[in-house]
Amino acid sequence: MGKGPMTNKEGQELSNEVSPPRPTQAGRIEACREMIEEAMKCLENNDKQCTMRLIEELIKANCHDGKLVGGEIANHVRDAFHELWRISDNKTRCEILSLLKNLGVSRRWLGDASGSGGKIDNWLKKCGIEIERRTTKSKIIKDIESLMRELGWSREIMCKEVLRLIGIKVDEIEEHGVNVCDWITNINEAYFVGLVMSDIADRVVRGKKREYVKVSLHTTDGVSAVLFLIILLHFSQTGNVGISFNWDDTPERRDVKDIVTVEFYVYVRREKWRWLNIEEIIKYVKTLDPEDIVRVIAGEVDGDGEVYFHFANSEPRIKISACKKCTKRIFLDIIQEALLKLGIMSRIYESETAAELEVHGEDAIKLLRLLAPHLHHPVKRIRAMLMLMHHDGKIDHNTFKELYESEYYELKRGRALEFLARAAPQAHTHG
Repeated sequence: MGKGPMTNKEGQELSNEVSPPRPTQAGRIEACREMIEEAMKCLENNDKQCTMRLIEELIKANCHDGKLVGGEIANHVRDAFHELWRISDNKTRCEILSLLKNLGVSRRWLGDASGSGGKIDNWLKKCGIEIERRTTKSKIIKDIESLMRELGWSREIMCKEVLRLIGIKVDEIEEHGVNVCDWITNINEAYFVGLVMSDIADRVVRGKKREYVKVSLHTTDGVSAVLFLIILLHFSQTGNVGISFNWDDTPERRDVKDIVTVEFYVYVRREKWRWLNIEEIIKYVKTLDPEDIVRVIAGEVDGDGEVYFHFANSEPRIKISACKKCTKRIFLDIIQEALLKLGIMSRIYESETAAELEVHGEDAIKLLRLLAPHLHHPVKRIRAMLMLMHHDGKIDHNTFKELYESEYYELKRGRALEFLARAAPQAHTHG
């Protein structure tokens, strides 16, 4: 007589017996590092079979997946594969492709890692190997969005829900003709360079065969957390953006508990990143036409700048900050020079540790008219447009004050992690 179905308890005990413990993130990365080192030793000894075996283990352990182990480890796996591919004859290359095909490695990864690009299809054909083309992430996203549109969803709805989370009075502002959701488009190189001059950090990371630049944006601010993710997703050629979380222990925050810094980052090959050299940035900015100069300034303002109304003096102000003794201090002089060419006066104030470029009064109005179409930080953009409407008499002072003040936005400062989590359901199909 056959046995009946297992009880829940029996099934759970069996599951516990056969399921090995899942590795921690740190444990996975360390295991990947060790296998990469072994693979490089095999390559030094020209031992192709040894290298193939280790690359097989690296793939099985997902050490090639930057989302799981980070871009640095994934790049080292690519380097090892690239070197093996380079020293292999045609027969060995076919063996490698057959092995990785059985492990489910994509055509794109094989093309990128081997350096063959689209020509990897020729190699697959030559070796008699067929790898089905996968449905791409962008295709899946388009299909999902198409279905959601049929159900009444749109990007505009997603954007408005995100803004409502931070207390922006979306409906009231739109009644006055302001489009609150046109900040998520038209991110170009000049704007990105403005962010490089302000908030973006970049440093060289050395791989076994190549050098990369880690390009990152840090924030404790909830609104900036969403904005920075969108910007780096736009900039990243692969669509992959790393994310990490750290306790903020900067001097001004040491007495405040539970402040988390969110870091978004991508890795770029060093030869493709022009902006390590400050002189190169200055040279680039000085060759731009006036409209792109404005985009650079918009990037600076979205990064280390403020757009606000000084109620005591009843005037709009724009401010860009920098540390006094760091290399980025020179960019304030470059921006001031550019503003002068646009007919806008500004002043630079310095304290013991900081420097600030400030534009106020009618000069601020002139600058806001130029900046407003190019600002991507939603709160700064909306405030800029409201100040222009107030100045032009399109809304009275009481209406302006009611729409301008956003106490909920101020509460999002220092709460990037919480806000990112709350915004995720509205933004998940875009990154």
